[in-house]
Amino acid sequence: MTTPPDPQSNATSAGASEEVLVSLYQSGQAIYAKAVHGLFSKWRWALVWITQIVFYGLPWLEWNARQAILFDLEARRFFIFGLVLYPQDFIYLTGLLVISALALFLFTAVAGRLWCGYACPQTVYTEIFMWIEHKVEGDRSARMRLDKSGASAAKLGKKATKHALWVVFSLWTGFTFVGYFTPIRELAALSVAASLGPWQSFWVFFYGFATYGNAGFMREQVCKYMCPYARFQSAMFDKDTMIVTYDEARGEPRGARKKSADPKALGLGECVDCTLCVQVCPTGIDIRKGLQYECIGCGACIDACDEVMDKVGYPKGLIKYSTQNGMTNGWTTAQMIKRAMRPRVLVYTGILAAICVAVGVSLYLRVPLKVDVIRDRGALARQVEQGYIENVFRLQIMNATESTQRYALTVDGLPGLRLASEPEIDVLPTEVRSMAVRIQLPPGAAASGSHPIHFVIRSTGEAHHQVTEKAVFLVPR
Repeated sequence: MTTPPDPQSNATSAGASEEVLVSLYQSGQAIYAKAVHGLFSKWRWALVWITQIVFYGLPWLEWNARQAILFDLEARRFFIFGLVLYPQDFIYLTGLLVISALALFLFTAVAGRLWCGYACPQTVYTEIFMWIEHKVEGDRSARMRLDKSGASAAKLGKKATKHALWVVFSLWTGFTFVGYFTPIRELAALSVAASLGPWQSFWVFFYGFATYGNAGFMREQVCKYMCPYARFQSAMFDKDTMIVTYDEARGEPRGARKKSADPKALGLGECVDCTLCVQVCPTGIDIRKGLQYECIGCGACIDACDEVMDKVGYPKGLIKYSTQNGMTNGWTTAQMIKRAMRPRVLVYTGILAAICVAVGVSLYLRVPLKVDVIRDRGALARQVEQGYIENVFRLQIMNATESTQRYALTVDGLPGLRLASEPEIDVLPTEVRSMAVRIQLPPGAAASGSHPIHFVIRSTGEAHHQVTEKAVFLVPR
């Protein structure tokens, strides 16, 4: 007896042979962060004010009749208050970068992404742009209604006003950035006269465009996809790192209820499932799902949740800064702070302190006088009057102070060695000056060949700076 084929089985086989297109692209949803007020919001705005006062104010400060902070790339001089650095001082930039990296590792190991949440330029400018957006278009619900509404004169006016303010702020930011490399007063005069050079114009508009795009449109996309810090932070986190945490044992199961209701009688935790913690999050995550790499540790969800807890009469701290070990073991703040002094933190602290001391001592002992000795390749050695052997050198003397200096030159290393050219030279402030130096040796004072000698250059003023440079004196056969 023959069994008839199953139509459903045939359909399944036919469907299994068909190709299925799976899209790996997930379109992002617009995030409308709700304004929030609270302790951590105040801290964020305090950091916004501090960082922006420093950024926009420093170029306008004067020091010794010049701009206090100026990185003059064209002249290859870097002025930092009373310090004048040159490309030869690149080691200090290396030290600064190492200190910054170690400080970031240390702070991340102890307190998570505080840099991201409070002081990162992306966070700061996003906060400013969102404040402008809030003032022009309204809070979260108003912005959502505006975006969903059809075209109208009112909508066009609000959008145009918002973007105009964004553009003005971005261009001012680009102008200030360029003001660190071109004297800002000179840059302002050139801008008013519409006489900016091509490179100055390029960087003003480029940095302004980057600010406008990153803070106005990309926002959380920069933190989630472009910034590498979010990706390698897990290597610096451990269970004793301070992070934004949700107390699941206290909050679950979540659910809505009346303010007068007893959550235990309803079988509910203290989370009322209002979703305000999600609505205020600048990266749009739900902190109740646990630690996520998108969390920048800004504490906005803590402020929102504490406000709700006040309204329903529950204790604050359902969402708070804590550690995974602290939440698991029910530790107090004092216990978590004590646990922060663990080996990796102590190692970071020790290395960071050692490098800071080394860089600071090096800067303190730095001599603001640099000398390069270059041999005259045209005549390595020659015999002059009375049989003296003469070598010619060229000295590049760099005065790294902001006052004119007179330097005296002496030479030693061989018996009878003498200086046959001018023994002193005046060098203007922050100037590099070259001088030809003729060194002579009496006949028979040294065997033929090369002999080490030393140039000693010292200032004759009050500072008494001195530099010794090695060279080689050649005696022909």
